[in-house]
Amino acid sequence: MIKEAIALLTKKEDLTNDMVEQVMGEIMTGEATDAQKAAFLTALSMKGETIDEITTAAKYLRDHCEYFENDKDVLEIVGTGGDGSNTINISTISSLIVSAGDVMVAKHGNRAASSKCGTADCLEALGVKIDIEPDKMKKVMDESNISFLFAQKYHPAMRFVGAVRKEIGIRTLFNLLGPLANPARATMQLYGVYSESLVEPLAHVLHNLGVKRGMAVYGMDSMDEISLSAPTKVCEFNGDDFKTYEITPEQFGLKTCRKSDLVGGEPAENAQIVRNIFEGKETGPKRDAVLLNAGAAFHIAKENVTIEQGIEMAREIIDSGKALKQLETFIQLTNA
Repeated sequence: MIKEAIALLTKKEDLTNDMVEQVMGEIMTGEATDAQKAAFLTALSMKGETIDEITTAAKYLRDHCEYFENDKDVLEIVGTGGDGSNTINISTISSLIVSAGDVMVAKHGNRAASSKCGTADCLEALGVKIDIEPDKMKKVMDESNISFLFAQKYHPAMRFVGAVRKEIGIRTLFNLLGPLANPARATMQLYGVYSESLVEPLAHVLHNLGVKRGMAVYGMDSMDEISLSAPTKVCEFNGDDFKTYEITPEQFGLKTCRKSDLVGGEPAENAQIVRNIFEGKETGPKRDAVLLNAGAAFHIAKENVTIEQGIEMAREIIDSGKALKQLETFIQLTNA
């Protein structure tokens, strides 16, 4: 089927859901050759992925991942990565804060691909044990409201595309799929994308995947999260109600910074930045960027909470020491 799909894509024709599912099966079982995978992903990227194509591929990954038992509403804060910004781990820090505010968070992530420090690298450097078994991580989430689902552990079939993705060196369907393939099946999601053109389509993909309330966001300075250094385009939805708008840091009483103010480093450095924020030693742009994203996450997770109110909730959680306590609890439970 992958040959037929490649032929259609070279003519800029969209694929049916059945065809996408069959091709995903051939790719993720190792049946397709590397040349076929590269041709398919490149041709699909050049045509442009449709909402249905992305949705079907994401459903395939969800249906074929390592099982993680969850029947509760959970939030995920995640970005596609690959934006080249090398910023601190904003979504990871925000996840810890929001989980300390009575929101259940299932963070799904991996080691760094293009940056120096991915979610897994940062959490590991902080002392979190990232590769524990699903049943144990479920207990951690039940006890603390926070979990980390290590993508390598839950999606072993991704090994069939890793080398090809590196060799072709362009963004492909799989850059979008990782954040959509959370084994906990998040029902609330703040999803940062790498292109303005993806904001509205990806919001609809989230909706198709069962997300009840969510935001797809793009920082206009090429950031896959809500930016503190530029306006951010947002497509927000609650049920079937969608709205698209722009926000700026100034709207929420935060100062715009330079993008370079948010740059992180190696895992040990980024881990220290997390602690500095939580211990009140970092009070500048890095903290503000986290407050803005955590505030938006609270807005998604708690009905009738505005982004402004969410920012204040995040600020109180840091200032009261709850965020630091949550981090220490997470470290302790995963290592128990």
